[in-house]
Amino acid sequence: MAEPVTGSAAPALLVSGGKITASHVGRDAYVYVRQSTPTQVQQHTESLERQYELRERAVGLGWPAHQVVVIDADLGRSGARTDGRLGFRELVADVGLGKVGLVLGIEVSRLARNNADWYQLLDLCALTDTLIADADGIYHPGDFNDRLVLGLKGTMSEAELHLIRSRLTAGLKHKAAKGELKQGLPVGLDYDTEDQVVLTPDEAVAEAIATVFRRFDELGSARQVLLSLREDGLLLPRRANGSARITWRAATYPAVHDFLSNPAYAGAFVFGRTRTEKRVDASGRVTVRVRLLPRDQWAVLIPEHHPGFITWAAFEANTARLRANWRPPRGHGGGAPREGRALLQGLLRCGRCGRTMQTGYSGAKGNSPRYVCARAKQLYGTAHGCQSIGGGRLEKTVLTQLFAILEPASLEATAKALAEADTHYRQRMVAFELAVERARYEADRAHRQYDTVEPENRLVARTLERMLEDKLGAVRRAENDLRAQQARRPVTLTDDEVAWIRRAGADLASVFHAATTTIIERKQLIRAVIDHIVLTVNAETRVAQLRIQWQGGADTELPMAMTKRGGHTRTTSEDTVTLIRRLAEHYDDRTIAVVLAKQHRTTGTDQPWTKTRVKALRVSRGIPANQPPPNENVVPDDQDAIVVTITDAEKLLGVSKVTLYRWLRDGFIIGEQITPGAPWRIRIDQNLRNKIQPDVPAGWLTLDQAAHALDIARQTVLHKVQRGQLQAIYVNRGRRKGLRIQVKPDQTGLFDTPR
Repeated sequence: MAEPVTGSAAPALLVSGGKITASHVGRDAYVYVRQSTPTQVQQHTESLERQYELRERAVGLGWPAHQVVVIDADLGRSGARTDGRLGFRELVADVGLGKVGLVLGIEVSRLARNNADWYQLLDLCALTDTLIADADGIYHPGDFNDRLVLGLKGTMSEAELHLIRSRLTAGLKHKAAKGELKQGLPVGLDYDTEDQVVLTPDEAVAEAIATVFRRFDELGSARQVLLSLREDGLLLPRRANGSARITWRAATYPAVHDFLSNPAYAGAFVFGRTRTEKRVDASGRVTVRVRLLPRDQWAVLIPEHHPGFITWAAFEANTARLRANWRPPRGHGGGAPREGRALLQGLLRCGRCGRTMQTGYSGAKGNSPRYVCARAKQLYGTAHGCQSIGGGRLEKTVLTQLFAILEPASLEATAKALAEADTHYRQRMVAFELAVERARYEADRAHRQYDTVEPENRLVARTLERMLEDKLGAVRRAENDLRAQQARRPVTLTDDEVAWIRRAGADLASVFHAATTTIIERKQLIRAVIDHIVLTVNAETRVAQLRIQWQGGADTELPMAMTKRGGHTRTTSEDTVTLIRRLAEHYDDRTIAVVLAKQHRTTGTDQPWTKTRVKALRVSRGIPANQPPPNENVVPDDQDAIVVTITDAEKLLGVSKVTLYRWLRDGFIIGEQITPGAPWRIRIDQNLRNKIQPDVPAGWLTLDQAAHALDIARQTVLHKVQRGQLQAIYVNRGRRKGLRIQVKPDQTGLFDTPR
């Protein structure tokens, strides 16, 4: 049994009556000092002094002063767990190594407040013959009776911690249930002199927070709010927990999300939003994490507890929108509107299983949307997914219904939007004006600090000078941002112009399909009107049944005929097919592909034409291929004329291609072109052959000589040749090669009158 404390040594430790042996004194005596919190270390100094006095008591028990080791590394640490208690770990390690003869503590709760750590220490002390002492006595854990007393003390210490925590927690919950518990407030909310929550008096802080909520209403996504704030250069206020100092930093996604998801900004008092959970990780260590609870599990929720930046209804709507924007795992539909071309992304629900249908893309360029419900196949291994459907015809059907629904409201909405444009502009300008005001104030303060420093004290002056330059740069940036926003002021319409718009109306479909309207903006417009669409595909009848659930609860049911099996909507236009049919009579597939490329025509799948694709279309449409005649592409036209290509005409007539093209332009020869970009075909008859001679006949003149002889311009001579008023030939050999014209002695000039 433990030795009792007697006489004048009542507050001191027992002087052993036989438990302390030479073996114990030959080892070190460890004094363990601990306070649970930093506040106790600073304020409960008497308890701390009593623990340090245990060094003298160890000396009184027979240990030399140099063998007394004080372990105080755990000051400010709770004894409920060993995490972070380096001093306790050091103590346990030295006990296990047999270095410790005595462990002293003011009470066993100093060593550990949980039985797992306590009994581990007892077992090691029993194995290494180490004594444990407190204010009540000296114990040997190897002795049954002493171990029983130590175990009871450890259990009471753990129970005491539970009781203390229970009383404190009950007091907190009771005060929180009345909404009187004083909690840490986010930036933008403060306590007044009566401990009531009020909005911050700092206009810049209030306007910055209000801007976040306004832009979320406009853009519908926290990420889009972040990008818009970054683009405009607006900073957000931040305040660390327990600090009254506000700092301004660039917008980040966590900061924007905190503003949108914190119910304090909606004027609500909330307590018990989180729960602490413990688990054992893969390495065997106990880890602690804080988990957010769903709203129905919050301990206390008091709406309209204090003034807020938004209403509670707006907060619930924002929360629902943030949840809807959450990007689900792969294989699930939904999420915020993104850049993909699928306009109904996240809105389609399978009429068979009720799941949100996934979005995919097909086609060579990956821009043809398709909606698929395949979760049953992925989760349960079924043979097939529920259903799938192409997006082209489906989206057109839904948009037709949407524009028909919106048509009566589009006129009023357009006039209202134009009338409110100036109001929205002024709201946006407030944040920029306050940012300039704040920057100027900070610059003035930095300037005053710089003016007060002695010029000779360059160590301080240089630092203040840099600070002043940074503040002045911030002023310039804020003023530039303000001027940029002022330049975006919308045009104010007169009453007559607004009245005209009400009469004339707005073409919502044109705005929707305009090149300046982004994919995300189109999706946002659709989601503003449509809540979801239930789709059921009948594969046998090739009919899809749609039920469009509009915002507000109304719905519309309609059938949609699907593409028949074997057919598809991505077909080549009939105009192109007709052109290929005409070209195939005269040209090969390669030439046809070149002609179609020159006309910027594409296939039904928006692909450029190639020889292979032209051939595939000919075969599918039954268009025969061109069969050139054996006589080198020479096609007889009549008994004395043939139709040939430019290349063949060059060989037959002995003139260059450049000359032939010039003759076509000047009308000297006759040619045909089936379609723009197609090769020219020249008609060669005996009359054309007679116009090409190897030698110059006597009396025939060059173009310049003929113009001089007739006293007319060269172009006029050519016009007379084209009209047949002058005879002309082309000499294709020798140094005198070129055009020759016959001018008779009685030939009239331009201004001559024939006799």
